[in-house]
Amino acid sequence: MCGIAGFCNRQKTWQTDIEIMKERIRHRGPDAGGTWAAENASVVLGHRRLSILDLSESGTQPMNSHSGRYVIAFNGEIYNHRQVEEKLRSDGYLTYKNSSCDTEILLEALEAYGAKEGIKLCKGMFAFVLYDKKNGELTLGRDRVGEKPLYYGFVGESFVFASEIGCIAALPDFHNPIDRSVLDIYMVNGYIPAPYSIYEGISKLEPGKLLKIAPPYREARIITYWSMAETAKKGQENLFAGSRQEASEELERLLKASIKDQMVADVPLGAFLSAGIDSTTVVSLMQAQSSKKVRTFTIGMAEQSFNEAIAAKEIAGYLGTEHTELYISEQDAKEVIPLIPDMFGEPFADSSQIPTYLVSRMTKEHVTVSLSGDGGDELFCGYSTYASVKKSWEQMNKLPKPLRSAASALLQSALLNKNPDNAIRAQLLAARSPEHLYKLSNQQEPFLEHMALPGVKAPSLFETYESGFLPGLQNNLMLMDLLMYHPDDILVKVDRTAMAVSLETRVPMLDRDVVEFAWSLPIGYKWENGTGKQVLRDVLYRYVPREMMDRPKTGFGIPLHKWMQEEQLKRWMLDLINTDKIRKEGYFDPEKTDRLLQDYLQRGIWRKQIWHLLQFEAWLEHNKR
Repeated sequence: MCGIAGFCNRQKTWQTDIEIMKERIRHRGPDAGGTWAAENASVVLGHRRLSILDLSESGTQPMNSHSGRYVIAFNGEIYNHRQVEEKLRSDGYLTYKNSSCDTEILLEALEAYGAKEGIKLCKGMFAFVLYDKKNGELTLGRDRVGEKPLYYGFVGESFVFASEIGCIAALPDFHNPIDRSVLDIYMVNGYIPAPYSIYEGISKLEPGKLLKIAPPYREARIITYWSMAETAKKGQENLFAGSRQEASEELERLLKASIKDQMVADVPLGAFLSAGIDSTTVVSLMQAQSSKKVRTFTIGMAEQSFNEAIAAKEIAGYLGTEHTELYISEQDAKEVIPLIPDMFGEPFADSSQIPTYLVSRMTKEHVTVSLSGDGGDELFCGYSTYASVKKSWEQMNKLPKPLRSAASALLQSALLNKNPDNAIRAQLLAARSPEHLYKLSNQQEPFLEHMALPGVKAPSLFETYESGFLPGLQNNLMLMDLLMYHPDDILVKVDRTAMAVSLETRVPMLDRDVVEFAWSLPIGYKWENGTGKQVLRDVLYRYVPREMMDRPKTGFGIPLHKWMQEEQLKRWMLDLINTDKIRKEGYFDPEKTDRLLQDYLQRGIWRKQIWHLLQFEAWLEHNKR
């Protein structure tokens, strides 16, 4: 795991600029740093290294290919690099190796087969920049599901790229303005989805994409080498023909293979254990394939509604892992809040970022790599909202659409100031489709959708998603989440919090073969009698007793609505969400933000958009120049 950075057309200041960028991502690679520059310094690549495979200097980056034509800066892991190496050898492309690291194999594959075909051979989590010395072309690439980040864009006349947006913003001549068109998306969701970023001129490379740019480095073109949407459609058009028993056996085989590959490391390795279906499945299959006790890590909280530590300890004891738990106090959690703006580099407001950071920090004290169970909900229909949206749509759709729309408008007007919860439900009546209903259920109240001051609004995927793209309502909801919420919220949260403490995280359920197989399953193999993850549970119950897992899902929640009533945080909140300050900044409607705040202070109505606004304002304060 590493951090990458670089630029084109910054010849006058390239030496100092690349050191600034590399220093900004030192936490992503504390073990070593390297720089490569073209002869005229028209292209410069920087790298920070967190050594996982081949700890020797032979794995140093940026790395030149055997032929000398290509140079790469790589962040991530290629889990099937041994298989790729075998293909290279059998095809006559690889006659010797300089190291045992996966970077060398990736580089030779990209040269041998071309970037698009070469990356298709590779399974892993990654972001890379490849430079062709012969024609000057740069190729940027990102993994299939978005585990590793890659930002790119223009600062003045120079093309820039980096693992973190703060790395780009650290350049002395960076003056890109805030992109106002993404602020409404951010306020509704609490994150800024790819390809957008908080700054004009800077984008996130989307998962499954390559970017190519050649001299004079003014125009880039995007190429798709893998698509989650097309994978889902192909899977649903070619459904798995076996029984559910056979499906669970195949899923177990694929997960075991993925986990075995991801347990390879030359440094200490463990796993997060939250007591949920997903992480318990990962830990169970890890322990089943390990001759030693697997290291597992959990944090607990005093507030029982947010505490999974007791159940996790019980599961760890049953599986026989070497378990470490840490109970955190409210004060421990609150002390993370000032770190958030620097950690994420742009506004990000999933409050589970706080416990995720704390469990990562604790885990890093013992290991360098940790596996997690992320992806199970989105791939195997685990969220309760999938069921509630399905039930609501089936009931609503019995009424004619014009009648529903008229009733929605009337009820919203009558109820908005009297009962916000009923007003939200009234809004849902106007849904045009199940996918639109899902968008509205995430959005909450109508006045929250347009809190940013008037201007051009960037469309979100929730707005542009084609209704009925896949057969079955729940399939479409899962795909919507895997296209936006999962890569731009869940994976961002895990990557930034873990890398802030130099911990590598790996996600076995996002293995290419597991994802493609999951999309080929009939929905009945995932969802039955109001319960999701059926086929995944079938796998888990071979290792852990069913009764040990039959408990309500807890999750990584934080009681923000209570915290903000306490004097210190209340004062922080009032300083940041100050009407005069909001008006002077000119990003959000001061009357709407004041209403948001006063509804909480005077009527006790907590809305997640308060935290979204606080994180934007905290980020803005942190990034004042």
